[in-house]
Amino acid sequence: MEDVSHRLISWYESHKRALPWRETSDPYAIWVSEIILQQTRVAQGYDYYVRFMHAFPSVGALAEADEDQVLRLWQGLGYYSRARNMHAAAKQIVAQGSFPRTYDALLNLKGVGPYTAAAIASFAFGLPHAVVDGNVCRLMARLFAVEEPIDTSKGKSQVESLAKALMPEEQSALFNQAVMEFGALQCVPSSPRCEECPLADKCLALSQGRVEALPRKSHRTKVTERYFHYFLIEDGESLYLRKRTDDDIWQGLYELPLKEVATQDAEEEMPPVKSVRHVLSHQVIHASLYRQTVVPPLPPREGCLVVRWSDLDDYALPRLVQILLE
Repeated sequence: MEDVSHRLISWYESHKRALPWRETSDPYAIWVSEIILQQTRVAQGYDYYVRFMHAFPSVGALAEADEDQVLRLWQGLGYYSRARNMHAAAKQIVAQGSFPRTYDALLNLKGVGPYTAAAIASFAFGLPHAVVDGNVCRLMARLFAVEEPIDTSKGKSQVESLAKALMPEEQSALFNQAVMEFGALQCVPSSPRCEECPLADKCLALSQGRVEALPRKSHRTKVTERYFHYFLIEDGESLYLRKRTDDDIWQGLYELPLKEVATQDAEEEMPPVKSVRHVLSHQVIHASLYRQTVVPPLPPREGCLVVRWSDLDDYALPRLVQILLE
């Protein structure tokens, strides 16, 4: 175990990417980076992190911000519940008087689960908690030929135990960074470069010829098909927007007036000017855009705002709506 840990850390010190959240022990900055990088590649999340930290340089600044401002900065990143939860958690932290410094206390923050709590505890406070993300799961499953599906509680527990066994407590933060980076850059999902791997002689999956077969998963995620009819009603200078308030995708964001229909066959009286198939992690949205131009000014409409086209950038829109409006 010690030899594997040493090799991972040595590899990391030679191959690690220069990333701003790795150059700090500020728990707020680390927290922001971890939330942004959930379900997001580093290449995409980097600029969001820089903009977010510039706009909200402290947890107090984030707590005092308006939710619309937070969501506007998050626009295009997806999984908007992350931003709403982080905003709520910032208010929790301010109310408590300081950033939580233990794993259990971190878990009490809204939107913070075992992975994020372990990351903050390790990277900010040097506590010996193993950080287990998808990259770590893949590496552990291959290195030790884990048969249990990693999307089951038993599989997750097995992977976490293996990561903990490898982790040198006095170097927990360094080891956690190393094992995550190794999974992201070296032990990648498809066609990993096993011939260049410093752990090749230790990898059970490689010796068994099962690298592509591991890790195992128990089932595929069910995907829901939804059908949205959006209506662009405008007078040349302004258009209608509505805010999504339901506990659903894009809650808190703004969109065009919408009618959701049950089947793709549902038709409107006028033909759509644009149709888009928009794929999310658990849903596929089939969206059609219908346009109507009226004589100015736009009259008040219940549930809608009249927004000038020139002010549209002030509103956080789902990427789908942006695509339809382009």
